[in-house]
Amino acid sequence: MVCEVKALACQLPAEVGLPFSRFSREDLRAAVIGRGIVAKISGATIWNWLSEDAIRPWSHRSWIYPRDPNFAEKAGRVLDLYERQWEGRALLADEYVVCADECAGLQVKRRLHPTAPPQPGRPMRVEHEYQRLGTLAYLAAWDVHKAKLFGRVESRATIAAFDGLVGQFMAQEPYRSARRVFLVVDNGTIHRGQRAIQRLQAQWPHLVVVHLPVHASWLDQVEIYFSILKRKVLTPNDFPSRQAAITRILNFQAYYQEIATPFKWTFTRADLKRLLAKLDMRQAA
Repeated sequence: MVCEVKALACQLPAEVGLPFSRFSREDLRAAVIGRGIVAKISGATIWNWLSEDAIRPWSHRSWIYPRDPNFAEKAGRVLDLYERQWEGRALLADEYVVCADECAGLQVKRRLHPTAPPQPGRPMRVEHEYQRLGTLAYLAAWDVHKAKLFGRVESRATIAAFDGLVGQFMAQEPYRSARRVFLVVDNGTIHRGQRAIQRLQAQWPHLVVVHLPVHASWLDQVEIYFSILKRKVLTPNDFPSRQAAITRILNFQAYYQEIATPFKWTFTRADLKRLLAKLDMRQAA
């Protein structure tokens, strides 16, 4: 009986003829009784049974299957760089790995009433209604092994803005006189493809642009910093002006640089191989 309940919970409702997208606890209880698996059962009992195997059919997460035919090869090169390897050789001391990307379309909001600080027994209060103050683009670069952070705020994410970010760190030491600087980027419009490689290397010949596979921004370490920024600075979104938002973002960047250490990246080529094998099995099924 327990196995039958768990088997039902591991199916999509549409597969068993039910007109909704995911099960709630009460949906499962009704389905179990309706199918005659049991005559009577409580939602709490179903919850306890499913908890034994961490089955939560009422929750969901987004997922993108790799569709780049060279996903393993492209992702593997980046994972090697994180371990200071390139084409089977260890990087030298004057070779650096930098990840770069942009947060485009950041909305700047001003709440119609001031945000109230927390009080005993009461959390911070943020007014629901707001005035839009436009959007910003924050571009940042992260030295994977040196924990150096570079960034700039622009009105829009453009090729000129991205090239300005690259020039921001490439024009200073140790990157200016480095043997090579590996720049890890995703396939965003402003740094996509061979044209971006040619454009950037025309300015900085010792820059090696390394593109991630399509839909693999999760392998870009600067995204970790962006997640920190969004939690610490942009949530809740309440700024008196656009300039106040710019100032806070850049001040946080300076603050974070003072305390930054390299991220403890643990995902390796071996993990990638296991993940892709698992996805292949799912697609075959």
